[in-house]
Amino acid sequence: MKQNSELTLKKIFIFWVPLAATWLMMSVEGPFLSALIARLPEAKYNLAAYGVAFALALFIEAPIIMMMSASTALVEDKISYLKLRNFIFTLNFIITLAMLTLVYPPVFEYIAHQLLNLHPRVSELTHLACLWLLPWPAAIGFRRFYQGILIRHNQTRKVAFSTVIRLCSMTATAMILFFFFQVPGVMVGAAALGIGVSVEALASRWMTHSIIHRLLTPASSPDVESTDITYRYISQFYFPLALTPMLALGAQPIVTFFMSHGEMALESLAIFPVMHSLVFIFRSMGLSFMEVAVALAGKNLEGYRPLRTFALLLGSIVTILMGLIAFTPLSTIWYHHVSGLSLELTQFALFPTQIFSLMPALTVLVSFQRGILVNRHHTTPITLATILEVFTIVLLLWISIDQLHWVGAVGGVVALVSGRLLANLYLHFPLRRSLKSLHASLLSEKEISHPE
Repeated sequence: MKQNSELTLKKIFIFWVPLAATWLMMSVEGPFLSALIARLPEAKYNLAAYGVAFALALFIEAPIIMMMSASTALVEDKISYLKLRNFIFTLNFIITLAMLTLVYPPVFEYIAHQLLNLHPRVSELTHLACLWLLPWPAAIGFRRFYQGILIRHNQTRKVAFSTVIRLCSMTATAMILFFFFQVPGVMVGAAALGIGVSVEALASRWMTHSIIHRLLTPASSPDVESTDITYRYISQFYFPLALTPMLALGAQPIVTFFMSHGEMALESLAIFPVMHSLVFIFRSMGLSFMEVAVALAGKNLEGYRPLRTFALLLGSIVTILMGLIAFTPLSTIWYHHVSGLSLELTQFALFPTQIFSLMPALTVLVSFQRGILVNRHHTTPITLATILEVFTIVLLLWISIDQLHWVGAVGGVVALVSGRLLANLYLHFPLRRSLKSLHASLLSEKEISHPE
């Protein structure tokens, strides 16, 4: 994508808004579906099952989550498009096999009963949800691949529009099941997610039709197909990125595991997806920023300073907004009146939500740090930071829940926030080294071009 000569906060905002709207619309899915599930029979069991199934599906989806960043950074011509497309086809085939393995009854029963220690009714409902989520991971892979191409070609509004299509199809599915069919609440949520994201993937492919046609059509420039990108290079670039969400999302089942063994286990499992959905609304503002940093930082990081300023402003805003809910009566309104939780579960969720309120600002920071490193094709530090984050989460879960016998939900959010904070601190150092290395390289080139 061609960069403007001078990157301003206004230009960043215009580029970022459609992507932020995309993530914000996706963040509405969780509260909306949780609210429907909470209003159907056996709400506590269905909410717990929905949270567990979603965590398992996210873990299987993890290898393809960074495909949007990869296609934004790498797809520039026919060869790079075709090779990255073949790469995502292979990954999607593998994760679909993994999803099929998960729902195979003997495997699922071992995970549900031996590892997660789920209540029998929760286990039954979780298996039903996983069946409906079978197409979900692969559909996510396809839509993130094509949306990355749209971002690279400065068509972020189409990304937002494809998400509008997803929300409409998801909402229609959920409302039809809610009003016209007597099915468990967890099926309402899982079926709506699976159908919604599948429709979005098809829409994203349709929206990239003209771009792909140009990439595949020989152009007048003799260098259009001169790229030397190889599958080995793609693998070396992408696998550190893929490990990042795999490790991070792998923490979700681990959190579920410890909460299921902690104090007030059923209550913790029931509120966690609702609480996570609320925090995700504000985290979405930061999650949308990574591709912005990848696309706008520039070949020599000319856009670094304005992007950093924008990140600081964005982090401050999401912190204030999240705090207004977490530390005021708005939290009761959200959990009880909007999300449909009982007053007992609403009160139970307040304190963990206040701890969790730090996560949106930390998400903005980590997206900025990762985006700059991906722009520089330095993806290994991102994986190392995530290893540190997951190790911290597991250690603190063990200490707080297993040794100190904290309430599961409290131990879970303390571990998640602390792990992310340490990851932020770690990424500061490779980011600083990358900036210094680039500065030294530019000075050397300048001296060679203009010797005294």
